[in-house]
Amino acid sequence: MKDPHFALAPAGNASSEPPEVEVVIEVPRGSFLKRGSSGSIDFVSPLPCPFNYGAVPTLLGLEGDLLDALVLGPRLRLGTRVHVKAWDAVTLTDRGMSDDKLICSDHPPSPAEYRNVLRFFHFYAKCKGLLNLWRRRPGRNACEGWCDASDALARARPLTDAWTGPPVSF
Repeated sequence: MKDPHFALAPAGNASSEPPEVEVVIEVPRGSFLKRGSSGSIDFVSPLPCPFNYGAVPTLLGLEGDLLDALVLGPRLRLGTRVHVKAWDAVTLTDRGMSDDKLICSDHPPSPAEYRNVLRFFHFYAKCKGLLNLWRRRPGRNACEGWCDASDALARARPLTDAWTGPPVSF
Protein backbone atom coordinates (compact mmCIF):
# COMPACT_ATOMS: atom_id res chain seq x y z
CA MET A 1 0.00 0.00 0.00
CA LYS A 2 1.24 3.46 -0.84
CA ASP A 3 1.99 5.88 1.99
CA PRO A 4 -1.00 8.26 2.33
CA HIS A 5 1.11 11.02 3.85
CA PHE A 6 3.49 11.39 0.92
CA ALA A 7 1.52 10.33 -2.15
CA LEU A 8 -1.25 12.75 -3.10
CA ALA A 9 -1.72 10.73 -6.27
CA PRO A 10 -1.07 7.04 -6.86
CA ALA A 11 1.83 5.92 -9.00
CA GLY A 12 -0.58 4.03 -11.27
CA ASN A 13 0.11 1.10 -13.53
CA ALA A 14 1.10 2.51 -16.91
CA SER A 15 1.94 -0.94 -18.31
CA SER A 16 -1.67 -2.18 -18.57
CA GLU A 17 -5.18 -1.01 -19.27
CA PRO A 18 -7.21 -0.44 -16.07
CA PRO A 19 -9.94 -3.00 -15.37
CA GLU A 20 -13.53 -2.12 -16.22
CA VAL A 21 -16.29 -2.64 -13.65
CA GLU A 22 -20.02 -2.12 -13.43
CA VAL A 23 -21.03 0.31 -10.67
CA VAL A 24 -24.55 0.93 -9.33
CA ILE A 25 -24.93 4.45 -7.92
CA GLU A 26 -26.22 4.53 -4.31
CA VAL A 27 -25.39 8.18 -3.52
CA PRO A 28 -25.52 10.64 -6.43
CA ARG A 29 -23.02 13.48 -6.51
CA GLY A 30 -24.45 16.36 -4.44
CA SER A 31 -26.74 14.13 -2.36
CA PHE A 32 -27.03 14.51 1.40
CA LEU A 33 -28.47 11.00 1.87
CA LYS A 34 -25.92 8.21 2.50
CA ARG A 35 -27.48 4.92 1.43
CA GLY A 36 -26.12 1.45 1.97
CA SER A 37 -26.18 -1.54 -0.36
CA SER A 38 -29.70 -2.42 0.83
CA GLY A 39 -30.96 0.97 -0.37
CA SER A 40 -31.89 2.11 3.13
CA ILE A 41 -30.65 5.47 4.37
CA ASP A 42 -27.65 5.08 6.71
CA PHE A 43 -27.43 8.76 7.65
CA VAL A 44 -28.15 12.28 6.47
CA SER A 45 -24.92 14.16 5.91
CA PRO A 46 -24.51 17.84 6.77
CA LEU A 47 -22.39 18.12 3.60
CA PRO A 48 -23.22 16.94 0.07
CA CYS A 49 -21.29 14.00 -1.35
CA PRO A 50 -18.70 15.40 -3.81
CA PHE A 51 -18.71 12.23 -5.95
CA ASN A 52 -21.12 9.65 -7.31
CA TYR A 53 -20.79 6.83 -4.79
CA GLY A 54 -21.90 3.27 -5.31
CA ALA A 55 -20.85 -0.35 -5.43
CA VAL A 56 -19.89 -3.16 -7.76
CA PRO A 57 -23.00 -5.38 -7.60
CA THR A 58 -21.11 -8.65 -8.23
CA LEU A 59 -18.29 -8.34 -5.67
CA LEU A 60 -17.97 -8.28 -1.88
CA GLY A 61 -15.32 -6.13 -0.21
CA LEU A 62 -13.19 -7.11 2.75
CA GLU A 63 -15.80 -6.02 5.31
CA GLY A 64 -18.49 -8.27 3.77
CA ASP A 65 -20.53 -5.59 1.98
CA LEU A 66 -20.59 -4.85 -1.74
CA LEU A 67 -17.26 -3.48 -3.03
CA ASP A 68 -17.46 0.32 -2.89
CA ALA A 69 -16.70 2.52 -5.87
CA LEU A 70 -16.85 6.21 -6.57
CA VAL A 71 -17.41 7.53 -10.06
CA LEU A 72 -15.86 10.85 -11.02
CA GLY A 73 -17.72 13.18 -13.34
CA PRO A 74 -21.18 14.71 -13.58
CA ARG A 75 -24.03 13.73 -11.27
CA LEU A 76 -25.59 10.33 -11.97
CA ARG A 77 -29.09 9.41 -10.79
CA LEU A 78 -29.71 6.99 -7.92
CA GLY A 79 -29.72 3.43 -9.29
CA THR A 80 -27.81 4.28 -12.47
CA ARG A 81 -25.61 1.43 -13.72
CA VAL A 82 -22.40 2.46 -15.46
CA HIS A 83 -19.48 0.53 -16.92
CA VAL A 84 -16.29 2.46 -16.10
CA LYS A 85 -12.58 1.93 -15.69
CA ALA A 86 -11.23 1.45 -12.17
CA TRP A 87 -8.04 3.53 -12.19
CA ASP A 88 -6.98 3.09 -8.57
CA ALA A 89 -8.42 2.55 -5.10
CA VAL A 90 -8.29 4.03 -1.63
CA THR A 91 -8.33 1.82 1.45
CA LEU A 92 -10.41 3.07 4.35
CA THR A 93 -10.46 1.54 7.83
CA ASP A 94 -13.93 1.75 9.38
CA ARG A 95 -14.32 0.38 12.93
CA GLY A 96 -11.12 -1.60 12.42
CA MET A 97 -12.32 -3.23 9.16
CA SER A 98 -10.53 -2.61 5.86
CA ASP A 99 -12.77 -1.31 3.11
CA ASP A 100 -11.43 -0.67 -0.41
CA LYS A 101 -12.99 2.09 -2.53
CA LEU A 102 -12.44 1.88 -6.29
CA ILE A 103 -11.79 5.20 -8.03
CA CYS A 104 -13.59 5.02 -11.36
CA SER A 105 -13.98 7.26 -14.38
CA ASP A 106 -14.26 7.16 -18.14
CA HIS A 107 -10.96 9.10 -18.29
CA PRO A 108 -7.69 9.00 -16.33
CA PRO A 109 -8.18 11.15 -13.22
CA SER A 110 -6.29 14.43 -13.15
CA PRO A 111 -3.83 15.26 -10.35
CA ALA A 112 -6.46 17.64 -8.90
CA GLU A 113 -9.10 14.86 -8.91
CA TYR A 114 -6.67 12.52 -7.14
CA ARG A 115 -5.93 15.19 -4.48
CA ASN A 116 -9.66 15.81 -3.97
CA VAL A 117 -10.40 12.09 -3.59
CA LEU A 118 -7.67 11.62 -0.99
CA ARG A 119 -8.70 14.76 0.93
CA PHE A 120 -12.31 13.58 0.91
CA PHE A 121 -11.47 10.16 2.33
CA HIS A 122 -9.21 11.59 5.06
CA PHE A 123 -12.08 13.92 6.05
CA TYR A 124 -14.69 11.15 5.67
CA ALA A 125 -12.71 8.81 7.96
CA LYS A 126 -12.68 11.46 10.69
CA CYS A 127 -16.41 12.15 10.30
CA LYS A 128 -17.22 8.43 10.26
CA GLY A 129 -15.14 8.04 13.42
CA LEU A 130 -17.27 10.69 15.16
CA LEU A 131 -20.48 9.06 13.91
CA ASN A 132 -19.29 5.66 15.15
CA LEU A 133 -18.40 7.15 18.52
CA TRP A 134 -21.91 8.64 18.77
CA ARG A 135 -23.39 5.27 17.73
CA ARG A 136 -21.14 3.51 20.29
CA ARG A 137 -19.46 1.42 17.62
CA PRO A 138 -15.80 0.93 18.60
CA GLY A 139 -12.79 0.56 16.34
CA ARG A 140 -10.19 2.56 14.44
CA ASN A 141 -11.21 4.85 11.56
CA ALA A 142 -8.63 6.14 9.07
CA CYS A 143 -7.82 6.67 5.43
CA GLU A 144 -4.91 4.32 4.69
CA GLY A 145 -4.13 5.84 1.28
CA TRP A 146 -3.79 4.55 -2.25
CA CYS A 147 -3.65 1.02 -3.58
CA ASP A 148 -3.95 -0.35 -7.10
CA ALA A 149 -7.45 -1.11 -8.34
CA SER A 150 -6.26 -4.57 -9.39
CA ASP A 151 -5.17 -5.26 -5.78
CA ALA A 152 -8.56 -4.15 -4.43
CA LEU A 153 -10.34 -6.31 -7.01
CA ALA A 154 -8.13 -9.29 -6.14
CA ARG A 155 -9.08 -8.93 -2.44
CA ALA A 156 -12.81 -8.86 -3.28
CA ARG A 157 -14.92 -12.04 -3.36
CA PRO A 158 -17.62 -12.89 -5.89
CA LEU A 159 -21.16 -12.29 -4.66
CA THR A 160 -23.10 -15.52 -4.19
CA ASP A 161 -26.79 -16.29 -3.69
CA ALA A 162 -25.99 -16.99 -0.01
CA TRP A 163 -25.26 -13.27 0.63
CA THR A 164 -28.13 -11.62 2.52
CA GLY A 165 -26.45 -8.32 3.25
CA PRO A 166 -23.49 -6.98 5.18
CA PRO A 167 -22.55 -8.93 8.33
CA VAL A 168 -22.41 -5.73 10.42
CA SER A 169 -24.65 -2.68 10.43
CA PHE A 170 -23.12 0.44 8.96
